[in-house]
Amino acid sequence: MKVIVAPNSFKGSLSASQAAAAIARGVREAFPDAEVVEIPVADGGEGTVEALVSARKGKYRSVRVDGPLGNPVQAAYGLIDDGRTGVVELASASGLTLITPEKRDPRNASTYGFGQLLDAARRQGVTSIIAGIGGSATNDGGAGMAQALGYRLLDSDGRDLPRGGAALARLASIDASGFDPAWRSVSVMVASDVTNPLTGPQGASHIYGPQKGADAGAVSELDRALAHLAEVIERDLGKRVSEVPGAGAAGGAGAGLLAFLDARLVPGAPLVVNASGFDAALPGTRLVITGEGRVDGQTAYGKAPGEVAKRAQAAGIPTLLLAGGKGPGWESLSSMGVTSVVTLAEDGDPEGHNLQVLMQDAAPELTRAAARAVRQML
Repeated sequence: MKVIVAPNSFKGSLSASQAAAAIARGVREAFPDAEVVEIPVADGGEGTVEALVSARKGKYRSVRVDGPLGNPVQAAYGLIDDGRTGVVELASASGLTLITPEKRDPRNASTYGFGQLLDAARRQGVTSIIAGIGGSATNDGGAGMAQALGYRLLDSDGRDLPRGGAALARLASIDASGFDPAWRSVSVMVASDVTNPLTGPQGASHIYGPQKGADAGAVSELDRALAHLAEVIERDLGKRVSEVPGAGAAGGAGAGLLAFLDARLVPGAPLVVNASGFDAALPGTRLVITGEGRVDGQTAYGKAPGEVAKRAQAAGIPTLLLAGGKGPGWESLSSMGVTSVVTLAEDGDPEGHNLQVLMQDAAPELTRAAARAVRQML
């Protein structure tokens, strides 16, 4: 009997691979002879590298880069497909968690380190890169990334702009002569479920700037700076990025990736589940088990467990979903092929108090829940 275990991370408690291992132990307790295939998954944000390296038996690499405020940080990336594909996360180099709350200021934060991380992966000889861009501390439209990759962003006196989103208001021209042409042989796919445009009321600065430390004045300043960046990009690089859905992701890094690396912005969960090898593992499978920390109506739309269930349903395979707790709309998952939803917390715990206790030691709880549920289903 073959069972695929393909959970997302249980945020704040277990990574996707840790959750997969815990669930797999439960399956083996219930059916010692079962063939259990562990395929951790993600949505394209934090945890994407860990999930894909684990699922594809890849390798980790680490590089020292400039953090969002210029301080050095160690950023990890992954190599899968026998080294042909690199997997990177913007958050590991330019993430919000790398800055203490009192120092957060997207006017000065830069994606320079993310550019260094991308270039480190390219130098490993990859032909494609999967980039997860959730969790950024930045609002610079990917300008810092471009500077790290050899682009020069110049003011009216021909001087290089300092890093950070605010400086883009003084951008006069973009010089691409220092950009390495070797990038033309590398395809870059960006995993993002954000559909915000670059600027305006629904743009990067207005929607995400406040959580990165921008007050009302800074939000307006940054929005104008990104609008100016888009104008210069169109004039100097011939690319219109401002209104592209997803251009506003990661403080406009979505736009920067489109403009400076000819990247493709694609929905995160399908991209990562594709890359995980999930589809190839489906033949002969009796049951698919997925999961995440909290299951609700959003799980079916853009989240990795929903993508897993949809693919299992297409193959005629039932899906069991294990979660820490339930939220509004979780019932909608039945239409996607989720046969059963089992939670660690009791349904009568609306404030999540019991769940908080359980998640402090989630692995054994997840193992026990998996064993019970699999016995009932099979």
